[in-house]
Amino acid sequence: MQSKMKKNVIASLKLIFHTSDFLQFDGKTSFGMSVFNLSNAIMGSGILGLSYAMSNTGIILFLILLICIACLSCYSIHLLLCSAGVVGIRAYEQLGLRAFGQPGKILAAVIITLHNIGAMSSYLFIVKSELPLVIQAFLGLSSTSDDWFMNGNYLIIIVTSCIILPLALMKHMGYLGYTSGFSLSCMVFFLSAVKLFVDTLYYTSESRVHLLCGKQPSEFTLSDLQAVYTIPILAFAFVCHPEVLPIYTELSNPTKRRMQNIGNISILGMFVMYFFTAIFGYLTFYENTEAELLHTYSKVDPLDTLILCVRLAVLVAVTLTVPVVLFPIRRALLQLLFPGKHFHWLRHISITLCLLFAVNLLVILVPNIRDIFGITGATTAPSLIFILPGLFYIRIIPTSQEPMHSRPKIQAACFTALGFIFMTMSLTFIGLDWLSGEKHSLGGH
Repeated sequence: MQSKMKKNVIASLKLIFHTSDFLQFDGKTSFGMSVFNLSNAIMGSGILGLSYAMSNTGIILFLILLICIACLSCYSIHLLLCSAGVVGIRAYEQLGLRAFGQPGKILAAVIITLHNIGAMSSYLFIVKSELPLVIQAFLGLSSTSDDWFMNGNYLIIIVTSCIILPLALMKHMGYLGYTSGFSLSCMVFFLSAVKLFVDTLYYTSESRVHLLCGKQPSEFTLSDLQAVYTIPILAFAFVCHPEVLPIYTELSNPTKRRMQNIGNISILGMFVMYFFTAIFGYLTFYENTEAELLHTYSKVDPLDTLILCVRLAVLVAVTLTVPVVLFPIRRALLQLLFPGKHFHWLRHISITLCLLFAVNLLVILVPNIRDIFGITGATTAPSLIFILPGLFYIRIIPTSQEPMHSRPKIQAACFTALGFIFMTMSLTFIGLDWLSGEKHSLGGH
């Protein structure tokens, strides 16, 4: 009798929530590969702007803010896993459906799609701008040429077709663990090169001395208005939440505690990499650090071999991150367009091709989409980190288990309010930029 009732409950859940693909978890991805994939999802192009953020706040204040944002990201993952554990759902969009009905599902899918398309576009913009310079340096050319292999638009099509597309067509994200590990290795090399710069290579370089002009590092400063940009930059640098539940779904021996440990280790690893990249870059150029760190090094010697290798490593890292970011978008679209349907290769391939075509078209046709990224980043990043996980937790956890006046739900409510504060603050900064006619990067992801 109990077995029959259990089957009826499961059948009802499948019918109501259309989650037949999510109630049966057949995860085969190891703990280590899951850490690589989540770390790769966290690490984004924003790592190049962290030294600039430190130059606006000083070392001590930057470290305090970095610790706070990392801890908040771990707590956000905790809220998502708790919500998913109560209803047996491991899809961000389905949590939206469970919490707020169809509008919640659509809102979650749209936010994930906009944010990850922005992230993919930012990665391909790096390929578009940096790969021609790498080829130019390899060929020893002092200026750009009109050859097709120096055209960034052609190059992103080639990179997408030959590297990104085959990886994005993988059925499971777990298969990307090896490429994610290699991507992280490239960023470790980037970190080592930045350390080498500050230690020996250009410590007495005339170009570097000219850039410094007697500047000294600051430990704590709020004298510059641009310091307020540090919080949005750091918040966006830890966005990985659309990938958390898909990685959880494919995890072998999945438990909430095991997945939380994956999140904690990934965030801790990125915290260390972020801090050392920021401080080594800052101690090289102090207040002359630009918003894009590689541009600052290019002022020293654009044809230097080490700078060339660093550019190549960053290009490889961002290229291998694109397939990981694409998985949640495809999953969100499948949830919207084909709810409850089982996996089908035709749908899988068609959506992948359409997404990559749209992103490539966006990168090719739009010369400068910084403002678009700014608006979407200022709204989607706080939503994914703070607002939606907090709201899901409040709505999904039963009041019989945790009343509204209980400490966990009060904490979740405060967490959600913090997200709205971050969103308002970021949009205000963008508006002030437009009014003043200046353009500051929020760091991207």
